[in-house]
This record gives sequence, C-alpha cells and structure tokens, in this order.
Amino acid sequence: MSPQHFLEMATFAFNLVGLVVCIIGLTLAHRTRHRWPGYLLAASGFLIAASPVLYQLIAGPAL
Repeated sequence: MSPQHFLEMATFAFNLVGLVVCIIGLTLAHRTRHRWPGYLLAASGFLIAASPVLYQLIAGPAL
C-alpha cells in the first residue's frame, strides 16, 4: 500500500485528531496567562489536520 492510499484512508482520523488538539490549544490559550503554549498546540493541531492535504501538495499528482 502506498503512502498516498494510506493518507486517503486516514484523512478523517487526521482531521478529527487535529480538530481536537486545536480546540484544546485554543481553550488553553484562552484560559491561562501563558498563551504561547496554547497557540503552539493549536498550530500543531492545524498542521495535523492539514497534513494529508499538505502531503498531496508536496508529493504531486498520483500516477
């Protein structure tokens, strides 16, 4: 199985995990005085959720 097929199957899981991590990060940034760890967690959640699309952009079209 190629990485492309794996990412197509796992896109929903990446989006769900990324969304949860992003929400946790934004909640942490909203409720504490130290906002940067929350913002970093939210950004990493966004990158997790966007990783299948970013991989498709980097890898190029599948043949």
